[in-house]
Amino acid sequence: MVDTKMDQLYEQDYSQWAETMADLLESGKFTELDIENLVEEVRDLSKRERDHLLSSLRLIIHYLLKWDHQPQRRSRSWLGTIERERANIALYLQDSPSLKRYLVDDSLIKIYPTARADGFKETGLEFPEFCPYGIDEVMNRGISLGD
Repeated sequence: MVDTKMDQLYEQDYSQWAETMADLLESGKFTELDIENLVEEVRDLSKRERDHLLSSLRLIIHYLLKWDHQPQRRSRSWLGTIERERANIALYLQDSPSLKRYLVDDSLIKIYPTARADGFKETGLEFPEFCPYGIDEVMNRGISLGD
């Protein structure tokens, strides 16, 4: 049964609702918890972690495309973005090792159209229709300004 007061709080002041849920959990008042919304929020936490990882993969692909198709414009900034996002992924995996299941070529297939579109918007260049990289290359390919 949904507690109307808690449901209203969830809809009107999410921050206060979250604090209330934390206080109820801490004090062991489990019967007062807004279980329906609490379950939804916990599931969303997992999705957010996955989305952070996929966003980093998308940025790496975006910059690898620019790197490969605009060699005359390569910069330390591009190199820094690729390295930063690889480091971010390493941190995500350190905190949540189960995210490793998303470091597969199927994930690249899903995010590539967005990375390709971002690259096009930024450069006006047409990039390959299908992702030219495998996950190992995205994560480990060595690049330097001397390439």
